[in-house]
Amino acid sequence: MDLHVRVVEVRGRCPVYQEGDSFRLLDGYRLQAEAPVCMHALASLMPYYNALRFAGPEEVGLAGKGDRDALYVQCLDPCARTGGGTVVFAVTRSPSREEG
Repeated sequence: MDLHVRVVEVRGRCPVYQEGDSFRLLDGYRLQAEAPVCMHALASLMPYYNALRFAGPEEVGLAGKGDRDALYVQCLDPCARTGGGTVVFAVTRSPSREEG
């Protein structure tokens, strides 16, 4: 299962992401990105990425309101304290190339 990670909201000022930016995890472990990827993003995905290969966002308990096909997480930067930015990501699943 491939995972597509898309930036849907930026609260504060993020030096890496803008709304609409995205990257992919192919086959659950190969990172594919055309722009830099922040470690905060990867850390926020780590607890869920493996579960998403086998279960949908609703089963994991992080499906969006009105968007049951996406899992929503946010980066670990507490922007209210750091002056940085907190980024909200929507993660969707798709069959990997190997799965057809």
